[in-house]
Amino acid sequence: MESIDELLERCEQSHGHLCAGQLLGVRMALLGCERLGIQNPRGADRKKLIVWVEIDRCMTDAVGAVTGTRLGKRTLKFLDYGKVAATFLNLDTGEAVRIVARESARELADQRHSEIASKKQRQMIAYREATDDELFSTSEVDMTVNEMDLPGHPRSRVICQECGEGVNDGRELNTVDNGALCQACAFGTYYQTKQAPALMFVPGFLAGHKEA
Repeated sequence: MESIDELLERCEQSHGHLCAGQLLGVRMALLGCERLGIQNPRGADRKKLIVWVEIDRCMTDAVGAVTGTRLGKRTLKFLDYGKVAATFLNLDTGEAVRIVARESARELADQRHSEIASKKQRQMIAYREATDDELFSTSEVDMTVNEMDLPGHPRSRVICQECGEGVNDGRELNTVDNGALCQACAFGTYYQTKQAPALMFVPGFLAGHKEA
C-alpha cells in the first residue's frame, strides 16, 4: 500500500482538491483494508473487495481512490444514509467490517490544535496524528451479497412492459396484472418529463392569414 502522502496526492488528482474529508476517507479505507487482510486493493486483491459507502461527500471519492472500487465495476455501492461510514467486504473470506467516523473527531482537532486559526488545517493535522480508535468506531458485521449485486456481466435483462426500457440484474418488479415493470413505472420517477407545448388556437387568425 502507498503512503498517506501518495494516496492524498491521488485523491487530489481525482477529486479536484484536497480537504479534511478526503484525509478521513483515506484513513478509513486503509483501516478497512488492514482489518480484512487486503494488501493491494488496486492490484492483486482488486477482485476481493466490495465497499458500501453511506454518503455522497468527499470521503467517498477518497475511499474509491484508495481501494480502486468503482460504481461502474459494481465494487463500490452507494447507500444514501448521510453518514460518514463505509462497510468493507472481503469476498474471499466473507469477513466484513463497518467503519464510522466518530463525531468526537471534530472536537479532537479543536482541542489539540486550538492555536491554528484555520479549521481545515486543524483537521488536516489532527486526522493524521490521531489513532484509528480516536477517529473511528469499528465493528465486524455480516454481509449477504445477492448474486445480482456481484461484479461481472449482467445476470439478467428484461424489458419493462410499460415504458419499453431495459432493466438489468433483477431490478424489475413482476406484477400479476402488468407483468415486469421497472421501478420508475412502478413507483414513480425522480424526474418529470417535459411536455411539448400545445398549439393554441386564436379565433380569426387563419381567416386573417388567408385574406393577407
